Amino acid sequence: MNRKQIYNPDSKENVNDRKIFGGDPTGIFELNNIKYQWAYNLWEVMLNNTWFPKEVDMTRDVNDYKLLSEAEKTAYDKALSQLIFMDSLQTNNLIDNVNPYVTAPEVNLILVRQSFEEALHSQSYAVMVDSISTNSEEIYELWRRDMMLKNKNDSIAKVYQELAKNPSETNFVKACFANQILEGIYFYSGFTYLYTLARSGKMLGSAQMIRFIQRDEVTHLVLFKNLINTLRKERADLFTDELRAEVIEMFKEAVELEVKWGKYITQGQILGLTDGIVEQYIQYLADDRLTSVGFEKLYNVENPIKWVDDFSKFNDQKTNFFEATVSNYSKGSLSFDDDF
Repeated sequence: MNRKQIYNPDSKENVNDRKIFGGDPTGIFELNNIKYQWAYNLWEVMLNNTWFPKEVDMTRDVNDYKLLSEAEKTAYDKALSQLIFMDSLQTNNLIDNVNPYVTAPEVNLILVRQSFEEALHSQSYAVMVDSISTNSEEIYELWRRDMMLKNKNDSIAKVYQELAKNPSETNFVKACFANQILEGIYFYSGFTYLYTLARSGKMLGSAQMIRFIQRDEVTHLVLFKNLINTLRKERADLFTDELRAEVIEMFKEAVELEVKWGKYITQGQILGLTDGIVEQYIQYLADDRLTSVGFEKLYNVENPIKWVDDFSKFNDQKTNFFEATVSNYSKGSLSFDDDF
């Protein structure tokens, strides 16, 4: 694969000739002519979702954090450290590693927006850490010091590093699946630990921050789902039996890693998150992500904590990501009785 030219006046490419990668774009964002309408629709949803971390009230969390049990503090800190790593990685990965090969301007648009949102999430975590933690340096250094986290992060970054070293079409497609895993399994699992604390009336500001972040992650998940499904139609030759086998192994490895991580940070001491629930929820997430891109389920399990889906939503946000229409939303704080 070749990186796209950022200035290409010799291009004769018209809108119907556009490709996800391998096209010949002029470098001009001519957004009155769109091939991938889903991308432009998603762009508008992302714009309507704009928010800023300092709008979230973290005042109560300062005292709540001091009253957490040691097990709850450990789960909170480690979940937060993992989220910090993933958003940091994704901010750079999208701009430096994925977007340079995407040749459809409307897709470039939403990748740039996603990268901005990942950077915004990093600021969100900084607000959370600086507001409540007595060991902020330790949280930011956990990705180096905690070997369970380090091994997990090495695995997450592996596929992205393969694309950087060998930018082939197959590695690009694999990176799309890796993004789907990152956005749809690792992030969702991490959010759940923080929601669980809030469900018992603790760290409500943190949960509200995560709700805003997760709403962004929903659009990111839709982005890569649509990229995969579009590529499967346009470049069916890339979706070989060998690739399918590799993707299935990627998902299995992700589930194994996340289950081990979840059990490790909760230690069976977080109310509502037994080891069995942790494992089944992550398996459920994997199945849901796989079926959305044309694969069969691997685990065939039900969602064991359906309350998470309701808890993470904004009551007055009604979004159809296929039509990409969105109503307004509230930036109000999360109350104890909200969304249960």
